[in-house]
Amino acid sequence: MPKKTIIQYFEWYLPADSKHWLRAAEDAAHLADLGITDVWLPPAYKGHSGVNDVGYGVYDLYDLGEFDQKGTVPTKYGTKDEYLAAIEALHGQGLAVMSDMVLNHRMGADFLQETTGHKMDSSNRLKPLAENKNLGVWTGFDFPGRNGKYSDFVWTKAHFSSVDWNQLTETSKIFKLSGHLFSKKVSQENGNYDYLMGADVDYSIPAVVEEITRWGKWYLDFTGTDSLRLDAVKHISYTLFPLWLKELRQHSGKELFTVGEYWMDNLYYLMKYLDDCGRCMSLFDVPLHHQFERAAKAGHSFDLRKIYENTLTLHAPEHSVTLVDNHDTQLEQALESWVQGWFKPLAYALILLREEGTPCVFYGDLYGIPHNNIPPVRELEKLLQARKEYGFGLQEDYFDHPNVVGWTRSSGMAVVISNGDSGWKDMKLGTPGQVFVDLLGNRQEEVVIREDGFGTFLVRSHSVSVWVPKED
Repeated sequence: MPKKTIIQYFEWYLPADSKHWLRAAEDAAHLADLGITDVWLPPAYKGHSGVNDVGYGVYDLYDLGEFDQKGTVPTKYGTKDEYLAAIEALHGQGLAVMSDMVLNHRMGADFLQETTGHKMDSSNRLKPLAENKNLGVWTGFDFPGRNGKYSDFVWTKAHFSSVDWNQLTETSKIFKLSGHLFSKKVSQENGNYDYLMGADVDYSIPAVVEEITRWGKWYLDFTGTDSLRLDAVKHISYTLFPLWLKELRQHSGKELFTVGEYWMDNLYYLMKYLDDCGRCMSLFDVPLHHQFERAAKAGHSFDLRKIYENTLTLHAPEHSVTLVDNHDTQLEQALESWVQGWFKPLAYALILLREEGTPCVFYGDLYGIPHNNIPPVRELEKLLQARKEYGFGLQEDYFDHPNVVGWTRSSGMAVVISNGDSGWKDMKLGTPGQVFVDLLGNRQEEVVIREDGFGTFLVRSHSVSVWVPKED
């Protein structure tokens, strides 16, 4: 059987109707039938913009839709009880549940504090733009709606390194707070990329590490989730995660498969990060996503033989989580790099039907994105079926043409992709006389294996065909 198949079970523009946990519970059997093994749910805790928060403007990590805070009890996705029920329903279908951990920052503080600090150059965060000055900073979090339940930890200016707002002058800039330093163990983009947004958590403070470890253990105990997606890891000191994950794994007794979001289209930095953090997690293969984006835009001028060049999937497949698109790359979002629709089936074949990497399917591709009038990827359910039934066994590649490439799996599947004209690929599979048909229905012909063990597997222009044994 294939290894993991993850689904990112949300997109940015889901309705703020607090019913997504209900949808997830109702969809559990369908997801299992598709061959999904792990369901990545969106951040479940209260965000600073209340019911409209997608989850990344995190306010209170302990409020999973239980307390009246930020103008609402439920989050965008529902209540605490509905979240726990969705996890139970997914578990009931044999699915693992992945939690989205947003640890870099806090937003929507409860009270203002005064301190001093330096305004920093946003394009070079190592360069102060002004002398030390008085600041009014939103760094006080005492969560009055929760009133100390689960944790009585109060966040203050002592726990944050930087903010993006000075209330005294009503100025929006990056301000590094006195007594704090940017971590050196982060991405060096913009000189230093410790600061991302909101009030930036300072993980050089022992009390902060203790609290986030205490919270992580509580979260796993409270929810029973099985794996983790770590948000914005390039902005957090890489020294945190080896110890943090070790403690959580020991505490839970679970493997806690973990994938980090280090968003950079550069293999060198992804490989370096894996080494820096002791390979304690996998990473999303951002370079492969951008290869898909470039290939879709270039059409037949893109050389498909090079699709995996400089990707994590080629160089560290055991630590690569592959994706076509996600909530950040979709239209109108911060990292917009949407893969054009015609290439989506090809891209999904390249992550779902091959041996290397752990694929992550995007909710918006499976169910569509009404906000942008984007329909579901028509072939995606069939491609998931192909992975479930044939996505295992030895793999033999036929990447020997710039526009038509293919591969076989010894389970009994042949895949052919074209980004140009209709074509074919002679590949060895099955036994002489065996008949294969295109599971996707893009080609109506039948392929018969010849005496030499080869078959001529066909593909239409700008398309993919997945050839499987014809049922008797």
